Amino acid sequence: MNQSKSLTKGLSILKEIMLSENSLTASQLCLKLDIDKSTMSRLLSALIKESFIEYKENSKELILSDLLRKITQHENREKLVEKTKGILDEIFYITDECSYIGILDNNSVLYLNQVDKSNRVIKTRDSIGKHAPIHTNGFGKILAAFGDVDITKLDFKKYTTNTITSIGRFKKELEIVRQRGYAIGNEEHEFGLKSIAVPYFNNKSEFIGAIGISGLSARMDEATTHQIGQKIFKTIN
Repeated sequence: MNQSKSLTKGLSILKEIMLSENSLTASQLCLKLDIDKSTMSRLLSALIKESFIEYKENSKELILSDLLRKITQHENREKLVEKTKGILDEIFYITDECSYIGILDNNSVLYLNQVDKSNRVIKTRDSIGKHAPIHTNGFGKILAAFGDVDITKLDFKKYTTNTITSIGRFKKELEIVRQRGYAIGNEEHEFGLKSIAVPYFNNKSEFIGAIGISGLSARMDEATTHQIGQKIFKTIN
């Protein structure tokens, strides 16, 4: 019976840490869960020993362990892929270009999924699971404009003559992106490729990532590019 109670309390502690937006201390957990200090200390030691939680560096704040964060992150990403499949299908059909969803990962764009059902001989490559520099494409610009990105830490490496290589110019670009609601990557990572993306929010209005398309610049002049951006924006919103 005591073991069952300990398990229940241990799971309630783990749940509280998982659901909290901020790291928590043992004292805060005692108050939230009405558990005495000695019991809390024993349960936390067990959870730390089993690699479920850990202390934040040089503090008394408790966070999920690296292992559990990776497991949770993987599950959340799988759910996001499943949830946005229909949207990517719709965007492909209205633009006739390969559609993608990208999220922020280690200060770069991570492409979670893509849809290309065309019969073209020349297609964009399979980018699922691949990363791209934030400053070089429409998806990255959306992440920087609407997400939690410290652009002072970006490496503004030059890839083509179109690549934005200064933080001042990038800031101006992000202002334009916020005003019109979509971002354009104009052959800034590779010559011959353009990308267009819009922000994607969940039903709580929380920013999740970027959704859009990538395709050959030969098929997209300036007018077409902006038309596609407006179409995707209307589809998402």
